[in-house]
Amino acid sequence: MRRKTLPPEALDATDRAILNALQEGFPLSPRPYDEAGVALGLDGADLIDRLARLREIGAITRFGPFFDAAAMGGAFCLCALSAPEADFDRIADLVNAHPEVAHNYQRDHALNMWFVLATETQAGIAETCARIEAETGLSVWQFPKLEEFFIGFRVAA
Repeated sequence: MRRKTLPPEALDATDRAILNALQEGFPLSPRPYDEAGVALGLDGADLIDRLARLREIGAITRFGPFFDAAAMGGAFCLCALSAPEADFDRIADLVNAHPEVAHNYQRDHALNMWFVLATETQAGIAETCARIEAETGLSVWQFPKLEEFFIGFRVAA
C-alpha cells in the first residue's frame, strides 16, 4: 500500500510527542505502556489507543522492537525489485505479507520497491527471495551488507 503524506492537522501535539519520545526507547517492565505514558501525560490504555490510531492513519507502519538479527545469529539483507506502477500496491501486499520483511520503501527509480529482510539464517534470505519471486513473477535484487554504519536515524514529528 502506498504511503500518503498526512495533512498537518492529522497529528496533534500529543501524537507528535509520542512519535518523538518512543523513537528513543521503550521501557521493559511489567506495565511498559503505563510507564511510557507517564512522561506523555497518558495512561497505558490511552497510549495504546493513540498508537493504534497512528497506525490506522498511516503515521506509523508498525510499533515494536527492532532486533539485530545478525547479532542473534540470523541475517539481514536489503532487497529491491521493479514493480509495474499499475500493480505496485498488489505486489507490495505480497511482499509485506512475509514476516521476514522488516520494512518496505517506494522509490522513484527503476528498482522502485526496496525492502529489508531479517531471517533466522543466511539461507533464509535466499529462500524468502525465491518465494517472493515465485509469488510476484519479478526478480528480487539482493544487496547484502558489506559494512555497517550506525547513523542514529530519528524523525522529528
